[in-house]
Amino acid sequence: MSDAPLVNLADVKNKIKREELHLKLKQNKAKKRREVRERRRQEELEDPDKKEERLKQNVPKTLENTREFDETVVENDEEVAEDEAQDEFAQFFDGKAPKMLITTSKRPSPNVYEFAEELLSVFPNSQFVKRKSQFEIQDIVQFCINRDYTDVIIVNEDRKEPNALTLVHLPNGPTAYFKLSSIVPGKRIQGHGRSSAHKPEIIMNNFNTRLGHTIGRMFTSLFPHVPEFQGRQVATFHNQRDFIFFRRHRYVFKSGKRADLQELGPRFTLKLKWLQKGLFDPKNGEYEWIFKSEMETSRRRFFL
Repeated sequence: MSDAPLVNLADVKNKIKREELHLKLKQNKAKKRREVRERRRQEELEDPDKKEERLKQNVPKTLENTREFDETVVENDEEVAEDEAQDEFAQFFDGKAPKMLITTSKRPSPNVYEFAEELLSVFPNSQFVKRKSQFEIQDIVQFCINRDYTDVIIVNEDRKEPNALTLVHLPNGPTAYFKLSSIVPGKRIQGHGRSSAHKPEIIMNNFNTRLGHTIGRMFTSLFPHVPEFQGRQVATFHNQRDFIFFRRHRYVFKSGKRADLQELGPRFTLKLKWLQKGLFDPKNGEYEWIFKSEMETSRRRFFL
């Protein structure tokens, strides 16, 4: 039977008859697809190489794998490796333990306090200090330097909701500012687990450019590089189209052959807005990278 109906469906005035013809057309197309799949399955059973060849060719096109060429993408670059071996974060990859202070914007709302408490459970060796209204960010940074903190996070808010993070690496920078969205506290995640004080394993995905490497190393340096696998926790920063998705899980071993993941929370999404060399200085600081709307020349252009 032909794929096309014998008559144009639009010319059939009777609704019931038109539906019958349309159903018959769909059934014929589905039958042909089943026949093609079965014929292909038989061919691949006889020749397994055909299946491998088909899978290699059958790669869906996505925004990420068709991204615009970026000359800053790092692929086994010895010069970049040498630079990173001497950058601001190198000592943390050699075993130095981070020490972080978490605070908020001035006069924060309860939602900001709640999110700051979630961050305390995420980052080991972190401490929350309530911000007094007379202290500016530069004062907080100097306070932290004097007490040997290695990083400070300021949770900003808008309309009584957390909406941004300022991350300052101490004592010499850099400073990064991220828009914050899609926050889901751990207690609101169905089937969530209870977090512990164990140091987690860290997974960084798709930080491919020179800028992406810097941001990835900045996040990685917030965690001690001695994960305690007894706690079975893993923290993931996944970059997709320049949105950084944070998730935290723990492994659950149900048998000797299978491991499941139980989410601990929180969930949130970050988007880099600017990266500044040195410490926080909005007036005189030198920006290493800053996002501008005119930079979005294509949906396939990414920076991390």
